[in-house]
Amino acid sequence: MMKKKGEIDLGLGLPRASAVNRSTAWPSSRRPRHHPRRETTDGHDKVPFPKDRKIPYGEISQFSKRSKQMPREGSEKVVYMGKVGVKLAVGCAVAACVVASVMVGRRVRRKRAWRRVVRVLEEFEEGCATPVGRLRQVVDAMAVEMHAGLVSEGGSKLKMLLTFVHNLPSGSEKGTYYALDLGGTNFRILRVQLGGQRSAIIGHDVDRQPIPLHLMTGTSEELFDFIASSLKEFVEREESVSEHSKSERRELGFTFSFPVKQTSSSSGILIKWTKGFVIEDMVGRDVSECLQQAISRNGLDMQVNALINDTVGTLALGHYHDEDTVVAVIIGTGTNACYLERADAIIKCQGLLTTPGDMVVNMEWGNFWSSHLPRTSYDIDLDADSPNPNDQGFEKMISGMYLGDIVRRVILRMSEELGVFGPVSSKLHVPFILRTPLMAAMHEDDTPDLREVARILRDTLEFPDIPLNVRKLVVKVCDVVTRRAARLAAAGIIGILKKIGRDGSGGIARGKNEAASRSKMRRTVVAVEGGLYTNYTLFREYLNEAMSQILGEEIAPSVIIKVMEDGSGIGAALLAASHSTSSVDTIQIPYM
Repeated sequence: MMKKKGEIDLGLGLPRASAVNRSTAWPSSRRPRHHPRRETTDGHDKVPFPKDRKIPYGEISQFSKRSKQMPREGSEKVVYMGKVGVKLAVGCAVAACVVASVMVGRRVRRKRAWRRVVRVLEEFEEGCATPVGRLRQVVDAMAVEMHAGLVSEGGSKLKMLLTFVHNLPSGSEKGTYYALDLGGTNFRILRVQLGGQRSAIIGHDVDRQPIPLHLMTGTSEELFDFIASSLKEFVEREESVSEHSKSERRELGFTFSFPVKQTSSSSGILIKWTKGFVIEDMVGRDVSECLQQAISRNGLDMQVNALINDTVGTLALGHYHDEDTVVAVIIGTGTNACYLERADAIIKCQGLLTTPGDMVVNMEWGNFWSSHLPRTSYDIDLDADSPNPNDQGFEKMISGMYLGDIVRRVILRMSEELGVFGPVSSKLHVPFILRTPLMAAMHEDDTPDLREVARILRDTLEFPDIPLNVRKLVVKVCDVVTRRAARLAAAGIIGILKKIGRDGSGGIARGKNEAASRSKMRRTVVAVEGGLYTNYTLFREYLNEAMSQILGEEIAPSVIIKVMEDGSGIGAALLAASHSTSSVDTIQIPYM
């Protein structure tokens, strides 16, 4: 239907009356007869309108007024419920906004905290950096300190102790020899049979025994009588099942892993006890003599032919297998190195040595220090908290005793200052609770979710739920610590090679003959022993990589690292064999 001008369509199909014909609108009292009145439930009339009916404006106004006057049951309740609904909706919206803002705030704080953690890690990594240039500075510093330690006593942080070992095993040794290894709360006795051909160790027998606690604080006579009686029982038991000529004297190599001032290849004065031993009457006495007297008291025919430490034993074992072995390094719980030095280069003993040629020098390189070593605040704190501050600085950066605790200290700072691990665990404050084998297990965890890392953090440090990204962070910390240690150890080894002219540079003083020395580079073998190198794959790979980088592709193939096993045991027996028919240089050096 077309709307007439002036009509308003309300959507009901009813045209509104125009202002012109408003007077013609039906009065409220008149209704068409064909629309009968009907009563509604509220008492008012309800008149149905046809669909094509248009209501004039005036009548609509009357309807509106009347509808406003009509009382409606429950209208107030509807209005109230509507207000309550609006309030609930507003409250829910506000709560949602609060929750959202809290979540966003937490997320922002976590991101900020994580950025701080990353900055701490980057600073730590930068502080531990070992570029090749810095490693070469460490090489030079090591060689210089070695030279200074050979010039005079106390001239260097390196002790450069003389061993008076001139005769390393050649491989031609024959016979049966014994070894005694005393290095802690246990001691070992070995019987080694040699066949007279290089690398022909026919067999060896080992007996390990604990030392009773009361003997560790008793007298020297009690301790060595116990050891000698055990040695006698071992000899009698082994020789009862094998042939032994009564005219053949038994010879023994003694590995004694305590601070000793060596006076000959078979004697030395105890400087002090460590590792829980407190036997006062032993300090200042000849260790070999005490053992020899105990052997005699027990009626055993045996001669102490060599007194060594474990590093010298490793060198002896390496030289027995390969005559080009001139350096030995132990990298395990502790660390040390020894090497074969020209006797005329040991200036502090010139005129005292009666045997020309070479001598094994025990470096005690754990005490090496140089300003070129990359030291961090964590290293400084570890040193300050140790029983020997300002001592054994190199050892505290590269040995298995300390690497795990450096990692613990980094994790502790991240946990306390940055909260990345959640509540700080009390276990994290316990020194050395994170041992290096555990650190190595986390570092070499190759599972996709690093479950071994999670297990160690949970069981050892009591961190129950560590996210994957934080586990990766821990692995990275382990990597930084291990990489620095391995590369510094490599620099130390090459420092020794530089001192003896085996690094291709011609020695400490480079000169015109440097090119010639490169062309005449001799094959050089380094004997290495210790679990940190032999059992820790990534440490070994980092060390070998650094050796190649420092030496260069021309020289690196000439330097070979060989893994040894049981230098402190078999090596001592080999030295007993190599010194069985040789004259022994004995020099009286005043005890200092």
